[in-house]
Amino acid sequence: MRILIALGGNAMTAPDGRARPEDQIAAVGVAMAAVADLVAAGVEVVLTHGNGPQVGNLLVKNELSAQVVPPVPLDWCGAQTQGTLGFVIVSALEAALAERGVGTPVAAVVTRTLVDAHDPGFARPTKPIGRYLPADQAAVMVGHGQSWEDRGERGWRRVVASPEPLRVLDAGAVRTLVEAGFVVVACGGGGIPVVREPGLTGVQGGQGVQGVQRVQGVEAVIDKDLSAVLLARAVDAEQLVIATDVDHVFLRYGRADRRALHHVDVGELRTHLAAGEFGGGSMAPKAEAACRFVEDGGRRAVIAALGEIREAVLGDAGTVVEKRPTLRNSENRQGE
Repeated sequence: MRILIALGGNAMTAPDGRARPEDQIAAVGVAMAAVADLVAAGVEVVLTHGNGPQVGNLLVKNELSAQVVPPVPLDWCGAQTQGTLGFVIVSALEAALAERGVGTPVAAVVTRTLVDAHDPGFARPTKPIGRYLPADQAAVMVGHGQSWEDRGERGWRRVVASPEPLRVLDAGAVRTLVEAGFVVVACGGGGIPVVREPGLTGVQGGQGVQGVQRVQGVEAVIDKDLSAVLLARAVDAEQLVIATDVDHVFLRYGRADRRALHHVDVGELRTHLAAGEFGGGSMAPKAEAACRFVEDGGRRAVIAALGEIREAVLGDAGTVVEKRPTLRNSENRQGE
């Protein structure tokens, strides 16, 4: 079986949300122990990951040094965090595999994701990122070409585009490594957002190649779970596991009468999405990604806690999304 596991960026921090290097290394180590067990059992694994807290750290450094050096653009932040987290994940997984006497090779690929230059998000950025700043400090960043909004008493906050991912440009390299027996870490943070440059050609062996368009990075944030679906398709994954910081998808989340979904039909989950059950928070794109994967022919998708990856692969933990659930429909009705 080949599965794609999407690790949440917030899940790769300490339980209290701290994102010091040692906190991230410890959280990744826990996750990679579970992944190593799967690999040792013969499961083919492809990994992707979020990078929200890690990019957030870089943005703070940008803000603190903005009057000294130019801020690093978001596509560069994505590339840097792919490299850093790729290194941490590969190192932890290699160590965990060695402990189990497994010699499966591991590699990380810095990955680009194509978006549409005319995506509506670029005309009116709405995705808030980073911390709140007072007006005078936000003005410095606006002077560097960034978009910031006045959020009242809390201060100003940066907003960026969050375009729909269209294609993982480096999926061919990822697939080649997977077919060669590697566990591959790819498409971190949804991939580095790039757009096609119209009218330009690529270069091969010093000669222009007619019709091959070059790409350039853009200031945007791509949802990593939606990109995970594209990557899963590209590598023919049978199952998508979205590992996050909660153990189920919940209806009425945050309320005393909340209800966990265990096994759910993709049509039912679509109904909850359309009703706005998950709001605009982080669970909505995870539920959307699970639906897309199953609707496009994936066997099943599971949304589960980071510490329950092994159980999630077996369908014994988290929220299992299938076209026709075969078990425990009654569990989804408990508490109604």
